[in-house]
Amino acid sequence: MRIETYLAFDGNCAEAFKFYEQCLGGKIAGMTRYGESPMAEQTAPEWRDKIMHARLEVGDQILMGADAPPKMFNGNHGFSVSVTVTDKSEAERIFGALSEGASVRMPLQQTFWSPAFGMLVDRFGIPWMVNCEQQHD
Repeated sequence: MRIETYLAFDGNCAEAFKFYEQCLGGKIAGMTRYGESPMAEQTAPEWRDKIMHARLEVGDQILMGADAPPKMFNGNHGFSVSVTVTDKSEAERIFGALSEGASVRMPLQQTFWSPAFGMLVDRFGIPWMVNCEQQHD
């Protein structure tokens, strides 16, 4: 079993996934637009360029998302995408990259469980937690 995150966007999924590809060092493995789907004819012309399904691969991890159909998007609440790394400088790099245009909820800082942990809501409205695992000798 795998549990994977699927994000909803309000028309800016393509921009968000290109941003995440850079921030996380992943590779967009697929991006299907509504206008490329069997539903193209039933899709409003202004919505055909929006994303029906996006897939980002980061190592063996998958992040997926789509633009919610018009009037179906009601925000992203009650969750965070959590990124865990083992290198503090990598946590700093990722947090810094995701912070561009973001609302930082907790600056990246040392906690009792981590040498670097922080929380933010990115410029696309997605909540993130970046955590560096404590290394034990």
